[in-house]
Amino acid sequence: MSKLKAIREQKNLTQEELSEQSKISVRTIQRIESGTEPKGHTLRILAQTLGIEESALLEDKAPSKVITETVEIETGAEEQEASINYSYIKIINLSSLIFTLLPPLNIFAPLILMFTLKQKNALARQIISVQMIWTVIAPIIFMLGIFLKFGKQFTLVLMILIVLSNVFIILRNAAEIDRRKKLYIKLKFNMI
Repeated sequence: MSKLKAIREQKNLTQEELSEQSKISVRTIQRIESGTEPKGHTLRILAQTLGIEESALLEDKAPSKVITETVEIETGAEEQEASINYSYIKIINLSSLIFTLLPPLNIFAPLILMFTLKQKNALARQIISVQMIWTVIAPIIFMLGIFLKFGKQFTLVLMILIVLSNVFIILRNAAEIDRRKKLYIKLKFNMI
């Protein structure tokens, strides 16, 4: 285990939290934890952020070529994850809230924001996928409620419950994005 990873875990920080506090990209932190030795500005900032001496982050031996090549392969896919702006993700998620009563727009608003804010990552796609599934399921449930013929009051209550379910999904996911940088209600697949 690298010294940075051991110290980071000892201080109960995730790579993302350390990245936010130090303003060093998650990708760079991943490289250092995989064996690349930090130098110069990066070494100084990480040591200051963690409240330790710079020498505590330096490895006793130089990283091998195999480790460096492995890091390059692994971090290629993670580069996109490092570019996630969680404030934008939260805005994308909450944009569905405005159009809860107009189901097609609750998909298009976050979709347009995803491209406008350049957040074409798995988290943004998952937010839109959840809204797409809700947009498909909500009318089906509403139609079933009408066919059951329980009366106008039941239909009105059903409509309110359907809308409130989407409001709950959006707000619960927004809270989880704030707390854990992930979605609480998500699918096991992306629709886009």
